[in-house]
Amino acid sequence: MQNPNSIDNRIVMTLDAGGTNFIFSAIKENEPIIDPIRFEPHANKLEKCLKTIIKGFEVVKEKLIEAPAAISFAFPGPADYPNGIIGNLPNFPAFSGGVALGPMLEHHFKIPVFINNDGNLFAYGESKKGFLRELNQDLERAKSLKKFKNLIGITLGTGFGVGIINNGQLIIGDNSNGGEGWPMRDILNTNSYVEEHISREGIRRSYANKSGLDLKEVGSPVDIYLIAKGAQEGNKQAALETFEDFGTVLGEAIANLIAIVDGIVVFGGGISKAFDLFSPSMFKQLRSSYILPNGNAIDRLPQQIFNLQDPNERNSFLKGVKKEIEVPGADKKLTYEPYFKIGIGVSKYDTAQMIAIGAYNLALNRL
Repeated sequence: MQNPNSIDNRIVMTLDAGGTNFIFSAIKENEPIIDPIRFEPHANKLEKCLKTIIKGFEVVKEKLIEAPAAISFAFPGPADYPNGIIGNLPNFPAFSGGVALGPMLEHHFKIPVFINNDGNLFAYGESKKGFLRELNQDLERAKSLKKFKNLIGITLGTGFGVGIINNGQLIIGDNSNGGEGWPMRDILNTNSYVEEHISREGIRRSYANKSGLDLKEVGSPVDIYLIAKGAQEGNKQAALETFEDFGTVLGEAIANLIAIVDGIVVFGGGISKAFDLFSPSMFKQLRSSYILPNGNAIDRLPQQIFNLQDPNERNSFLKGVKKEIEVPGADKKLTYEPYFKIGIGVSKYDTAQMIAIGAYNLALNRL
């Protein structure tokens, strides 16, 4: 058994399996020890895709001076992750009908293999090494009474990836679907789910509709961002409204997650770089109110919501409010923080790296 006080120097080979890129790496002591290796996934051709995955890990293994202890990686869901079986995936049509990917790799490499989705592993990585750990360190330095153990990790890219950490543990669920965010209803299009807006293609469709363009004429979300910022030719108003809608749908989805999880929120993924454009409408939705039958209003959430990207709000969040009260019937006083609060921010780390760190820690936790 590993001594909990010793440095764990085992090596884990990792993969971030996206629809456009396979990114292979190896992690030791929470740090990548090789440069990332990228291959085209061949998502429509099963045999070629499986050979690519094996080849990627073989290339990684050849670069290591010590034998790896395990393989642990992110693959899109839904899937039977505990058994390593990948099912019907929109971005990987080749896996239709189910493929025992984990057992195949265990048979080939003769080491344990662990698979989970990118949202889960991103959240786990940010809790172990990234955003959550650093935020708690800042709170401690600020002599705050609060410490956070729960995290909602969200990747904004191809889709709406979500991972949930509860008291330090990854929520997986009985069907490997714990923490999935994509099935939530789109508040602006109630006949659809949130990825109608919260996705790369959702942004492109929204801009096409607002600007009267055919989807084939629309560039990438980066192009639409640059149009919104006035740095590229295009329909600026349509681009601004596109990110405003994105933020509104995202804000309502996060409000639902916070209501259940009550944890810090951190964003990763390429679209998180557009935080300055979508966050105003996101925070507006999070800080909105319900109107009761008697006409009175109550806050959408009981927690105060802080923008941790804003220096002033972050400082207020770290400082907090302390209140001293007497204990009835006892000659004693207690100091506590009387207000509920949740912070939302953007990871400063590369998302693929955080997914790899999450995969590494998950593997060590299960070995």
